[in-house]
Amino acid sequence: MTNVTALLELPKRAGVIRTVLDNNPGMEPDMAERIVDEAVKFTATCAAFPDARLRPSRVVDEGWHALILHTRVYSELCEGVGRFVHHMPEPPDPSRHDPAELTRTQELMVKAGFTVDDALWLAPTGQSIPVAAGCEHSEPGGEGTCTGDCSNTGPN
Repeated sequence: MTNVTALLELPKRAGVIRTVLDNNPGMEPDMAERIVDEAVKFTATCAAFPDARLRPSRVVDEGWHALILHTRVYSELCEGVGRFVHHMPEPPDPSRHDPAELTRTQELMVKAGFTVDDALWLAPTGQSIPVAAGCEHSEPGGEGTCTGDCSNTGPN
């Protein structure tokens, strides 16, 4: 299995985890860490399978947004996984949810060498892990592109 801390070492992860915590008051630090780890795995999987239609769950998207906000960290992560992974925003619309897309994403994460944290891969309407970001996607926009929305209803 691929080691997430080898892709994003602890000092860099700490800032991203802090961003998730700041955007989600009351979240436990260990949950924020799990979310960031899953977002790192998602990003690496997008880089490994650039032509696949991959989608983060709403919860994982929270971590992906936090990664993207740390532009140097995100750029270095993408460089380390071999390809820059773009974010293509689209307004959220849970009616477009296709469970097969989340399943396919998780299957490719395993194929990329990761263990999937199943508890973080909820349908858009799942609220057992409340996060500020929503998540919906459009078609991939080219090489190295995964897509997601930028709707963030939490504090900035």
